[in-house]
Amino acid sequence: MTSVITGDIIGSRQQKSKHWVEDLKKILSPFGEMPAQWEIYRGDEFQVEIKNPEEALLTAILIKAHLRALKSDARMSIGFGDKTHNAEKISESNGTAFINSGELFETLKKQKVTLALRTGDIIFDEKMNLMLRLALTFMDNWLAQPAQFVAVAIENPNLSQEELGQKLGINQAAVSRRQKRAQFDLIMNLDRYFRTQIKELKP
Repeated sequence: MTSVITGDIIGSRQQKSKHWVEDLKKILSPFGEMPAQWEIYRGDEFQVEIKNPEEALLTAILIKAHLRALKSDARMSIGFGDKTHNAEKISESNGTAFINSGELFETLKKQKVTLALRTGDIIFDEKMNLMLRLALTFMDNWLAQPAQFVAVAIENPNLSQEELGQKLGINQAAVSRRQKRAQFDLIMNLDRYFRTQIKELKP
């Protein structure tokens, strides 16, 4: 079982500068080699394979946090399943994970949702997507500072508030405020719940 995130930058055509493409490359580069594991195509669309499905949700949230910190955002679908064809480019690979991700991605605009997932297990998908919609009521509105906090906190899970503050150049009280404003503890609880559930789905 693998997972694939398909996404596009929201309102990319309205953005005057093209530096967000470079920003996106920086955000995606820790996830492996380009173009085998991730790729940006058609200017504003991207695809990433996350080989450990348990990491998929937090990875999508991390991408969103990085983009919100840059005053941008993305629409993303996470598909789970197998990989039957391993191509040199991720956009040419195939399998149910790719199909689930691609088909779901096509419906996001209509649904007016910026993040959703599909495993093919209807009950699981319905339950998780409802939770995601609730979480998006605040994630879609993250301001740059709380979003930056979320990105740094996800990338440095073992740091204390004080150490996170040093990375962000702010004091511990400010860290605590950003953590609350971003509803970070709720996000981490959602991720933990998702990890326990996806484990049970693995074939």
